[in-house]
Amino acid sequence: MTPGRRGLPFGHLQNSHSLPVTVPMSARALPAAVLLSLFAGAPLSKPLSAQQGRIPTASPAAVVQSGHARFSLLTDRLVRMEWSADGSFEDHATLVVVNRRLEVPKFRTSTEEGWLVIETDALRLRYRKGSGRFGPDNLEVRLATGHVDTTWRPGQGSAGNLGGTIRTLDGVRGPVPMGQGLLSRAGWALVDDSGSPLLEGENPPWVHPRSEDQPDAHQDWYLLAYGHDYRAALGDWARVSGRMPMPPHFAFGIWWSRYWAYTDQEEMGLVRDFERYGVPLDVLVVDMDWHNTFELRWGRSEKDAAGQTKGWTGYTWDKAYFPDPEAFMSWVHSQGIRVTLNLHPASGIQPWEQQYPKVARDMGVDPATKRYIPFTIWNRHFAQVYFDDVIHPLERQGVDFWWLDWQQQNTTGIPGLNPTIWLNHVFFNDMLEEGKARPLIFHRFGGLGSQRYQVGFSGDAASTWQMLAFEPEFTATAANVLYGYWSHDIGGHLPGPVSPELYTRWIQFGALSPVLRTHTTKNADAERRIWAYPPPYFEAMRAAMLLRTELVPYLYTASRTAYDTGISMVHPLYYDWPELDEAYTHKSEYMLGPDLLVNPVGAPADTLSGLTTQRTWLPPGEWIEWQTGARLKGPAVVERRYALDEIPLFVKAGSVIPMGEATTRVGDRTRGPLVATVFPGGDGSARLYQDEGNDEGYRRGQDAWTRLTSRWTDAGRHLRVDVGASEGTFEGMAGSRGLVVRVPEVLPPESVRAGGAAVPHRTGGAAPGWSYDGKRMEVVVRLPAAPVAGARSVELTFPAADPGLVDGVAGTLARLQAARDVLERLWPDDWPSDAFVALSQTGRRIELHPETAVRELQGLRSALPGEIAKVRDLKGDENVKRKALAILGG
Repeated sequence: MTPGRRGLPFGHLQNSHSLPVTVPMSARALPAAVLLSLFAGAPLSKPLSAQQGRIPTASPAAVVQSGHARFSLLTDRLVRMEWSADGSFEDHATLVVVNRRLEVPKFRTSTEEGWLVIETDALRLRYRKGSGRFGPDNLEVRLATGHVDTTWRPGQGSAGNLGGTIRTLDGVRGPVPMGQGLLSRAGWALVDDSGSPLLEGENPPWVHPRSEDQPDAHQDWYLLAYGHDYRAALGDWARVSGRMPMPPHFAFGIWWSRYWAYTDQEEMGLVRDFERYGVPLDVLVVDMDWHNTFELRWGRSEKDAAGQTKGWTGYTWDKAYFPDPEAFMSWVHSQGIRVTLNLHPASGIQPWEQQYPKVARDMGVDPATKRYIPFTIWNRHFAQVYFDDVIHPLERQGVDFWWLDWQQQNTTGIPGLNPTIWLNHVFFNDMLEEGKARPLIFHRFGGLGSQRYQVGFSGDAASTWQMLAFEPEFTATAANVLYGYWSHDIGGHLPGPVSPELYTRWIQFGALSPVLRTHTTKNADAERRIWAYPPPYFEAMRAAMLLRTELVPYLYTASRTAYDTGISMVHPLYYDWPELDEAYTHKSEYMLGPDLLVNPVGAPADTLSGLTTQRTWLPPGEWIEWQTGARLKGPAVVERRYALDEIPLFVKAGSVIPMGEATTRVGDRTRGPLVATVFPGGDGSARLYQDEGNDEGYRRGQDAWTRLTSRWTDAGRHLRVDVGASEGTFEGMAGSRGLVVRVPEVLPPESVRAGGAAVPHRTGGAAPGWSYDGKRMEVVVRLPAAPVAGARSVELTFPAADPGLVDGVAGTLARLQAARDVLERLWPDDWPSDAFVALSQTGRRIELHPETAVRELQGLRSALPGEIAKVRDLKGDENVKRKALAILGG
């Protein structure tokens, strides 16, 4: 939690008409380099380790130099362009770019009337030899890629830039500009890296300033000329700037956070309540009151020696709240839950801290002086002392990772170094060097390169419908700078209280976002325990959380894909449909992984029906609405109505979604059976990714992949689902697992076979057996555990009846039940007829007697209009009848 502060664009991604420039570190400027390295606490040493896949020097074969200008062809569409007044060039890594050693693309060079010409299959660069600094008169790049044919020159604005992200949403109440990103409808984007500090050495790489010569003596630019091939642009930039590391598996579970001074007993009581109410929980976030705050009160706070509010920074447990921290965290761990603590490190180490004497001595300060130790985290010696004396002892007590909550300053002791990204760098790399678990940090965006440090804390946003409506766009757009793991304050932060409906809709968005973490300011009315809300809201929120736990295998696979390709799990629609205008204008929609389209509800419901009307643009193809089963065709804008427990979630027809069973603990990896959810509408395939879940083995090939395929034949009457043998292995990998095949929006099958043997029908859901879920119109086939080293197959044969009979039936039955609940309020004057109740029970009868499905569904279709009309004739309160009819659409 931090004081309100509006987020601003951050980083070095700009239009070329406003370019800060800095002189490079010259090989001849040794005295200056030595002097500057002392600032950082360590001398420059060898390049970044090749073992880390980071070689900052481009291949010599990719470099073309012309006097004081140098061009590095990193790919056929990504060019580094440097100009230096003294002819020396920078080959160190920077905070933005860590690897320039890519495969050398095919290119040609020539000279035309004094112009250097460099050509690839995608672009043609021209620079007037010996003409000095880059400008619109001496440098141009023509790009012809797919649908884009244009010429770029320095100083050319990029009106088509698709945005990136900003450091924080502190104090934001609605849409704000999101700066410049790596993608543009104009077909190009320019990254100015001229002023970025350098990275050098190992364990971990450390920051060093560039030379302090005249700022106009050096230009260091990267031109991304990918046209509308957005996926290729991000994939190549990930190879240059660093990949998005996978968060631990548990991070995809539910995080509890609230700014409140909880005691250990209260925290433990919260955990027990989560279990009692069947609500998932994997991460317990403890805000700043874990440490001594000196009874901080905003109206009478005093300052410490660093000029910060006394008690804002702290490292010593407050024993009034946590008399035995180790016992507390040990108990939380015994429940299968991780612990993260909040840190505001701006004040350094003050003399009242328990760790102060050792820190002072190790920093060469006499503890008797009581002189505070400033937070100079860019100084390597201080950083080593800080982690050895302060952070590591707390981690040994049981802290799993840290919530880094510092943005009070924008500068450090090194020119051009922002503390946000540097704090992310040192904490992430400390966890990496410690090697105890997969590194995880939780902090704000610090500019380009921040994708190397995972989960972002988006800050103290306002608790308003406008803010909720903006967050989906904000989250998806961040993918344009590879920032794929925003964690929002679900429910908003300021002023705190939210309506039950708003909180429910926020939870639903969080369930289908990168990280679901509740939070709010310290306000007694700001309730975040979902079980404290009336039953309809609690049930809707709990259902959304459980759905998330079912989707974790799909999300985790998407996380691995993001690591491999640079495509964030949440990303804009224009990645897939770049030539369709609607993919750009429907900004609240996003793709979640490869197959799911989400358009979170961002407005309150109609007061009469309790339904929210939402317009969604569906891209080309057939889509199935996840909860209602409605089949919809795109491209089209569809207007749909959603009950409180319904989310605008659409799946590509024919998709195969790898899932798990609902659980209250996601843990280090998915336990229990593999759930393959197969949607009708065409053949499909997917791959399930698995690894140890909380180590670095995934970077070294210690993982397993399983291919899932579906094939529909005989005009959709026959379905075969194949689950391939797992390929690969990792520590702790299960040797066998059960299998559940779910096929929604289909009639009950005439027969089910697995591995050639008949599978019996069982209403109880036992394995082996198949059952039918009448609420979802879904076949569920359960098979016992079998070795993962072997392949499995399931075959279903459906009746020769119109499959359209089930189209949207799940939604219809939900509306009938909701209307029936409303009509019961007519009592004692009247109540729903037996015929109306019988219609609402259609799914239940099909569950019990699947062979009657065709007759039942035909009866539902023919009788429904008449039963809706009869509602008008019921006696009693007209408002109740109007509400029921509004729900039914009658």
